[in-house]
Amino acid sequence: MLKLINNANNTMISETVITANTFFKRLKGLMFTKELPDENALHIMPCNEIHTFHMKYSIDVLYLDRNNVILAIDEDIKPWKIGKRVKKAVSVVELPSGRAKKTGVEVGQTVEFIQD
Repeated sequence: MLKLINNANNTMISETVITANTFFKRLKGLMFTKELPDENALHIMPCNEIHTFHMKYSIDVLYLDRNNVILAIDEDIKPWKIGKRVKKAVSVVELPSGRAKKTGVEVGQTVEFIQD
């Protein structure tokens, strides 16, 4: 199981990170799910733009470069919207709405995926 840590403030962003790194897992993402529990996240790679079509809840999104530096953050993206397109992003982390603010993540910080 993967965990996600904010290296800048040593905060746990997510206790459980699900990885979507195949075509079908990336295609499905969080579509048709009822919720994303507060301690969970979805890491999509490769990816530099997301949408919330077929979702029933809002999310926060971290856009990461190849060194896991946060290039951009989208907060509280409502269902049926398109997020930013971040050219240099190689992956994104989708979080429950409010989680980015709650864990103090900011653009320029580095996150770390830790195998539990």
